[in-house]
Amino acid sequence: MHNLTTSIDLIRHGEPAGGPMFRGRQDDPLSELGWQQMRSAIADTDQWDRVVTSPLLRCSRFAEELASARQLPLSVDDRLREISFGAWEGRTADAILAETPEALTRFWSDPVTHLPPGGEPLAEFQARVREAWQHWTREAAGQRVLVVCHGGVIRMVLADVMGIPLDRSFSALAVPYACRSRVRIDQSDHGILSCLLSHGG
Repeated sequence: MHNLTTSIDLIRHGEPAGGPMFRGRQDDPLSELGWQQMRSAIADTDQWDRVVTSPLLRCSRFAEELASARQLPLSVDDRLREISFGAWEGRTADAILAETPEALTRFWSDPVTHLPPGGEPLAEFQARVREAWQHWTREAAGQRVLVVCHGGVIRMVLADVMGIPLDRSFSALAVPYACRSRVRIDQSDHGILSCLLSHGG
């Protein structure tokens, strides 16, 4: 096998319309500030061979604009949707704290065991994100890829790359709006090595 290097940039969407809340699958578009955050996070010197995006509007609209402007192939992957927060979707942390303070505390300390009512189990979320990640590392081997997705998705990918336990995956990494992370995957006769090159820039 020839040595093959794949570079994958993950970028979280910017601020959505409606402000901070447990949004999950709720399909809000970007706010005006969110558009500014995303456009500011991308440089003219950035070079990619393709763009992959979550289907949710806060990701896909920007991905479509960028792919069109740079004439890049665009793929929409449903597995890159954000985790479902069940009954908490559309609600703020303050509202949940006022109603059931222990539930939110338990979720942040142990999201594997204490998921939101009706929410997607974290292990299932991890499995679908991992499936998407493995697909694109194979499909785009040797390319430079931009993935436009969500904070939870990025946490799952980086936890996998860095060996962070699932119960620490949500609290171990800060992923603000328009945060960028770069992962390099090197394939050779000795196997596959994935490493985080940068995060937060």
